[in-house]
Amino acid sequence: MRFSDFVVPVVFCLILGFGLFKKVDVYDTFTTGAASGIKTSFRILPALIGLMTCIGMLQASGAVEIFCAFMTPAAEHLGLPAEILPLALIRPLSGSGALSVCQQLLEQYGPDSLIGRIASVLQGSSETTFYTISLYFASIRISRTRYAVAASLTGDLVCFLASCWMVRLLFGAFPS
Repeated sequence: MRFSDFVVPVVFCLILGFGLFKKVDVYDTFTTGAASGIKTSFRILPALIGLMTCIGMLQASGAVEIFCAFMTPAAEHLGLPAEILPLALIRPLSGSGALSVCQQLLEQYGPDSLIGRIASVLQGSSETTFYTISLYFASIRISRTRYAVAASLTGDLVCFLASCWMVRLLFGAFPS
């Protein structure tokens, strides 16, 4: 038996023990929290449905391919592989869509290729920006995101560029 096999039961027992020590009705507190979580889920559901619909429409429309074709010259000028552009575009929108694109890149180019390494670093170091913003802002009932979207997309762009350049720097794959 490993130590990790006992982590969840030990944490569960610690929570129950702490609740008993503080004389808190643990079950009532749990059910109140669960009810609050369900209310929050229903409150954010419209934002999530809208976001998933927009992502599906974007992928089905061919806009990703058009955008990538448009951005390829700029990417090549910066020394970035154009094959990574679909992942960079999908990642802020959809985690599962980005995972699918990353998997395709890894299958096509291999995990030890430059493209595979960049895809892996980008996938692991970036966030699903629009999902996160819609989820968090809807859960606390903020309808105007103000500068959050612009700042987040700027962070996504910096993450994309840094992923490409750091993989090239660490693995010595700068174009000559």
